[in-house]
Amino acid sequence: MDRVRIERALRHRVRYRYVQPHIRRAEAGGWVITSPCCSRNIDPKGGVIDIAWVEPVEDAWALYFKDHVHDRWVLHDESRHLQPLLDEICVDPLRVFWP
Repeated sequence: MDRVRIERALRHRVRYRYVQPHIRRAEAGGWVITSPCCSRNIDPKGGVIDIAWVEPVEDAWALYFKDHVHDRWVLHDESRHLQPLLDEICVDPLRVFWP
């Protein structure tokens, strides 16, 4: 059910609407969103990169962005509800998730 909510939210994203993001289960729990790198800022060949990771944590959700330089996930925000975090991913005015 959470995966479906994420898929629906991503249909309304502001950036890179012409690519199809993918959602997969994270090894540590939750969901990882990946997408082709259209800007080529991270992958000059336009390969698939990590965009965000949403993880359920004690009656809440944690949202991470990928630090591609250091190849690590960085906590960005937490919320009791998933939707506000999905809104952050979809709007992304600072291009934290969609570099």
